[in-house]
Amino acid sequence: MERPILKRSEVPLEDTWNLGDLFDSDEAWSDEYEVMKTYPERIARFKGSLGDSADTLLACLKLVDEISLRMERLYGYANCRGDEDTGNSFYQDMRGKAMSVWVAIGSAAAFITPEIMAIDDETIECFFLECPRLEIYRRSIFRIRRRKAHILSPAEETLLAAAGEMADSPERIGSTFRDADLSFPEVSDGEGMAHQLTDGTFVPLLMSPDRVLRENTFKTYYGRMGEFKNTVAATLDAQFKQLRFFANARKYGSTIEAALDATEVPVEVYLNLIDAVHGNMDKMYRYVALRKKLLGVDELHMYDVYTPVVADADREISFEQAKETVLEALAVLGEDYTDMLKEGFSNRWIDVYENVGKRGGAYSSGAGRPHPYVLLNHKDNLDSQFTLAHEMGHALHSYLSCKNQPVNTSDYVIFVAEVASTCNEVLLMRHLLNKTEDKKERAYLINHFLDSFKGTVYRQTMFAEFELEMGKMSESGETLTADALCEKYMELNKLYFGPDMVSDEEISLEWARIPHFFYNYYVFQYATGFSAAVALANRILTEGESAVTDYKKFLSGGGSTDPISLLKIAGVDMSTPQPVNEALKLFGELVEELEKLI
Repeated sequence: MERPILKRSEVPLEDTWNLGDLFDSDEAWSDEYEVMKTYPERIARFKGSLGDSADTLLACLKLVDEISLRMERLYGYANCRGDEDTGNSFYQDMRGKAMSVWVAIGSAAAFITPEIMAIDDETIECFFLECPRLEIYRRSIFRIRRRKAHILSPAEETLLAAAGEMADSPERIGSTFRDADLSFPEVSDGEGMAHQLTDGTFVPLLMSPDRVLRENTFKTYYGRMGEFKNTVAATLDAQFKQLRFFANARKYGSTIEAALDATEVPVEVYLNLIDAVHGNMDKMYRYVALRKKLLGVDELHMYDVYTPVVADADREISFEQAKETVLEALAVLGEDYTDMLKEGFSNRWIDVYENVGKRGGAYSSGAGRPHPYVLLNHKDNLDSQFTLAHEMGHALHSYLSCKNQPVNTSDYVIFVAEVASTCNEVLLMRHLLNKTEDKKERAYLINHFLDSFKGTVYRQTMFAEFELEMGKMSESGETLTADALCEKYMELNKLYFGPDMVSDEEISLEWARIPHFFYNYYVFQYATGFSAAVALANRILTEGESAVTDYKKFLSGGGSTDPISLLKIAGVDMSTPQPVNEALKLFGELVEELEKLI
């Protein structure tokens, strides 16, 4: 039964998160806000003195920790309140105030990085010897100083900072075009009924069982996008020109090297991912052939990629049932892990259901103190059950990192951010498959998993390879024209989908609708994170306690070392292609099982 969408004031207390753990009231928040407004001045007092003594450097870094803790609470409360009802102007104003304080503190603290960078190696080592309490900050200091070769003189740094707003322009222009200016005509289904086509309805319409609607949607969308292909290409060209400018200014060999160095990820990891996926294309081709067979079509087109191929075996799963199943599935991680989950479930860490004005989607707040907060828009279905497992994976990763790390190394980088969440999803899927022998249900579950695999590993790697090619083209002095981008994209589409897919001419324009191409070599992390999660779940299920112990060390690691080393602690070496190969081996096995089930 469809759950009614209530006003925020009507939502039962037990279905909402308890923000009282952050602040007792809005008034208490306002008092803290007034205090935080004094911090820019407090941090600025250290300007010009960080190289004077170990004690001065320690005092400054301790103040930074204090600010981090207090701002986490201040912004966390305002952000959650703002997301409860995006139409509530009081809380939107509160969020704005929190952000303005954060910006003011950031501006006042801008001197810290260049001053720490300017201390010579001998002096910094003397500081550690003179002041053992400074040792806790060694990792943070190292992360600042490791990029010393790429930091310029104060005058040059000021100039680069001033160019930052201009450098954001391609992404902002692309976003404004897609979100505000781009519109589409209506599309008709097989019975002549009209459907509204927007960027948001594009994929849902392509999931329709009505093939006429799918084809009309696909051709209309890309026909319209084709009218603006030169504008979007020019925007992407500008994006890569600004990336080149900053990479060259900071003395990096390439744009990808500059992007990955920020999170201490070697370029080889990116290249290994692409090579490993190329070596496993046979499994993708087999999946495409199976999709063609199951849809019963003479030709499989790109508008047939999203529509479900397995009859709907989805059943109603209440939130209570979802929690119970997630607890069962994650019991392999030990009682201490499930106790934390239960604590989150019973102590209102989660805002459960949709209400009028509530932000869509789902997230974990990323903060672990006093505990994380999770926003859901739970529907009583399988997807929502997986979302619960996913977001609680993020939540407990943050919780354990904050519990076990000092403030300055409690945060983890984006490269590992999706690992814990996806590992939970893989463990849930394996649990559900172990629980059922029903052919229809198994087929439905496997298809659900294969779609995640295909979308996360193959598709995101294809995007990553296209982004790499754009970088190379730009760096060789080539202009990113629409025709050049269409030609390269079509080539990759044919490679990734294989001989059983008709690569329709329109798909050569898909690059024009992907916002992630403005995110500076970001998308490959979806594929590496998913592969690492599959490898970890495999290890947990086959090796048991020793693997679980290693995995929890990883979850507790925060940013205490670089991300590749963190994953090695858990038993996964992302500097080699092995985890990607292992993940895609499982993909192949699941395709084979689905072939037999249907």
